Amino acid sequence: MSSDVFLAGVSMTAFGKRPGDSVKSLAAEAVTAALSDAGASVADIEAAWFSNTRQPMLEGQNTVRGQIALRPLGLTGIPVVNVENACASGSTALLQAIHWLRAGAGDIALVVGVEKMVFPDRPEQVAAAFAGGTDVHDRDGVRDYIRRMGGGPPTDGRSLFMDLYAAQARAHMARFGSTPLDLALLAAKNHTAAAHNPRSQYRTPMTASQVLADKPIVFPFTRAMCAPVSDGAAAAVVCSTRGLKRLGAEARAVRIRGCALVSAGARAPDDFANHIGRRAASAAYEQAGIAPADIDVVEVHDATSYAELQQIENLGLAEPGTVGARAATGDFALGGKTPVNPSGGLVAKGHPVGATGLAQLFELTSQLRGEAGPRQVEGARIAVAENGGGFLGVEEAATVVTVLERWAA
Repeated sequence: MSSDVFLAGVSMTAFGKRPGDSVKSLAAEAVTAALSDAGASVADIEAAWFSNTRQPMLEGQNTVRGQIALRPLGLTGIPVVNVENACASGSTALLQAIHWLRAGAGDIALVVGVEKMVFPDRPEQVAAAFAGGTDVHDRDGVRDYIRRMGGGPPTDGRSLFMDLYAAQARAHMARFGSTPLDLALLAAKNHTAAAHNPRSQYRTPMTASQVLADKPIVFPFTRAMCAPVSDGAAAAVVCSTRGLKRLGAEARAVRIRGCALVSAGARAPDDFANHIGRRAASAAYEQAGIAPADIDVVEVHDATSYAELQQIENLGLAEPGTVGARAATGDFALGGKTPVNPSGGLVAKGHPVGATGLAQLFELTSQLRGEAGPRQVEGARIAVAENGGGFLGVEEAATVVTVLERWAA
């Protein structure tokens, strides 16, 4: 990398159903905590990036979401950039802040991700907010892909997302022999880890048998294998070396060694070697100068448990078709070879879309600082986050992979 960039302060609100909160209140909670963690004040922030995806559909604010949410905190007059890149919005916002810092435009930036998605009195509007994320000009093509992969179009008001993930899962099962039990083992691992995460939406340990016995959604998924609708926010204070010294935050800083964003390719459905997640990982690893064997702890975007299985393969942590067997031996659990989603992942921690990517970085920063409590991965030095969003063709529309390193001045 051309110049060092650091996470000086991070925060994450509790995720879950928070009907009394708003985008503004969630932003205030996250920003205040991130500033405190960095030893920074509002006056230190020279620019801000604001990640949000659902406020236009659910609350009608289509344009200046960040300026409005940050104004009550005194963050006025500085550049504020609003970022929307599906579920990868938070990590995309971080990447833009990294580029701004490396360009020398300033030394201390704020990145915030906020999502208000739970409106008990508007269930139909909430469901409609998930109608996008795929090619709306080619819905027939999307449905045809689902049918070719052994499924059918949704008939109960669901968005296409679970059906698309399920189609991918069935294709992987046919090619590599993966099974519903493999997915259940990953989901159970995450629900059990989330019991140790006070910010997690769900905190009830589960066994693989309990996951398989949960409410069916679409084959091969049950409810416990799918991320819930969530409210929440996360934030990060990001610095150049000079900004880090100005804050005096060197002792607990985490270095960003690599961050790569790629968009969907035009691969064939069975061309797993060129999956978007694999291409993003390769680019981030090259920036960071690491290999999969160097990684100590990982957070992946498990909107479904199949996505976790796929991203473990894409990150080079397991050969295709072996994830289930290795999950059964505990390789990806706390205490295993490479713990994945010690936070509980999206299926348990929750998935407030615009905040999800930054929440992954909160978890990994806590791990690298040795501050994760009972879910701590001992000796963690290198951490990787994978954050994907939307669907285009046969894969996610956007994916960001970020590499973090424990660092001391």
